[in-house]
Amino acid sequence: METTRSTNNIDYLPITNNDNDKILSKLNHTIRHVKNTRAPPTGTRHYSSAHPPTSPLICQLLRARAWRRPASAVDAMTGSPADPPARPRLTVLPLIALIFYDVSGGPFGIEDSVRAGGGALLPLLGFLVLPALWSLPEALVTAELASAFPTNAGYVAWVSAAFGPAAAFLVGFSKWASGTLDNALYPVLFLDYLRSGGGLVLPPVLRSLAILALTAALTYLNYRGLHLVGLSALALTAFSLSPFVALAVLAAPKIRPSRWLSFNAGAVNLRGYFNSMFWNLNYWDKASTLAGEVEEPRKTFPKAVFGAVGLVVGAYLIPLLAGTGALPSETAAEWTDGFFSEVGRRIGGPWLRVWIQAAAAMSNMGLFEAEMSSDSFQLLGMAEMGMIPAIFARRSKHGTPTFSILCSATGVVILSFMSFQEIIEFLNFLYGLGMLVVFAAFVKLRAKNPDLPRPYRIPVGTAGAAAMCVPPVALITTVMCLASARTVIVNAVVVAAGVALYYGVEHAKRHAWVEFLAPVPPPPDSSHGSTTALEDADVEDVRAGLLADETADEGGSKVE
Repeated sequence: METTRSTNNIDYLPITNNDNDKILSKLNHTIRHVKNTRAPPTGTRHYSSAHPPTSPLICQLLRARAWRRPASAVDAMTGSPADPPARPRLTVLPLIALIFYDVSGGPFGIEDSVRAGGGALLPLLGFLVLPALWSLPEALVTAELASAFPTNAGYVAWVSAAFGPAAAFLVGFSKWASGTLDNALYPVLFLDYLRSGGGLVLPPVLRSLAILALTAALTYLNYRGLHLVGLSALALTAFSLSPFVALAVLAAPKIRPSRWLSFNAGAVNLRGYFNSMFWNLNYWDKASTLAGEVEEPRKTFPKAVFGAVGLVVGAYLIPLLAGTGALPSETAAEWTDGFFSEVGRRIGGPWLRVWIQAAAAMSNMGLFEAEMSSDSFQLLGMAEMGMIPAIFARRSKHGTPTFSILCSATGVVILSFMSFQEIIEFLNFLYGLGMLVVFAAFVKLRAKNPDLPRPYRIPVGTAGAAAMCVPPVALITTVMCLASARTVIVNAVVVAAGVALYYGVEHAKRHAWVEFLAPVPPPPDSSHGSTTALEDADVEDVRAGLLADETADEGGSKVE
């Protein structure tokens, strides 16, 4: 009798080609055991030893719940404790807060959209229309696929199921790089808000040291545990939004609705406007890399995503309506990063400016923590899929991926000395490349694997799903077409580096230079997608046996 642990602490068997028959035999035995103890879904088929479930899609599903190794082997494999204590899991409210910080964090950073838009009209229209055209489709795709693939690999798992490991690796690399670029902004913005309005001004050397110190302190908090980060994000959300409630109340008597229609075509900077809007409304899919740490992810994720959509839209529109409606239209040129603290001073006085500055500083902490969590757990998920070395899957005693966090923090420090606009344009282009593949994966999985169990399913057919992706794809294309030649060149270099890194990792894997955690592989002659109609019909049954029943898993399970 071999005892296995909960999926909270997934460990993978290092396997070779000679182990395939043993693994498939064990898989078939497990499926028969599941069928003997649970009524199979109506219309599903049983496996036989003559037809093992080895299609790439089924193998992808297995990656979320691969075979566990004996506890004694854990230290030798990743250095993780043999019997780590059960970790608290994310529930709806902390997950809403983390998604909120992955995407928004409050109205801090939207000020540039007023200046680049030539007045209040374009940004107000943007934050009314673009959430429906961009944010909602991305959020819906995240809710559906995160519930179907509750693994820390997130969008990497989705792309792997649709297009194979090479495309998934490149998407994972580009998303991690754009996330690290994004995270490099927040220590800088923290100091910008302290400087805004005559506050703390540091000489260049001290400013650089302050950025390093902030990055180190926030990285340590991330290391201490995702549950702690989630609760901190919940408290930070309440604190960061509270001054804007006061701002809206104080601004109400001063608002002139005609100011919301102000528009100066000569002052419009389309590149800056679209990059600002896109940056403030993207990253809905980042939280999918935390799916393996969420309690009942198939139920929790859709609730959290939709709750976060409403919170993000309200957090942008209410302060923007208050500020642009209460101040003269001629101030549009003054709306730059950190200007909301000055808006608070002009409307409420110095005390409101200080409150907004404090909220902005704390919000940047939340933004950093949420992004760091998503980036590091993405690397952990990729390591669990065997895409990158096993060291990235090593967890601390707090359940956090130590080496993955250090890797992400190093990237943040290196990139934090770039300018704000440079970072936004570079990361938007890189993020857009990854999202184009994610939307394509979503449509392909709908078309080729319609019976894949999706606990949350967008209530449209395949044609409707494809049509839903058209507006966000058009927005991504617009942002990329407006990019500077320098941005295109830099991103081309990053993509080329990703391709080289993929082949380098594969070479290291073949020659066993470093250790990898290997999931159950597809057969050598399989192509992407299910290999036979029988395997297509069996997908739901395999997933029901291997991915469902969270409750039974949390108590531990035994496989004979």
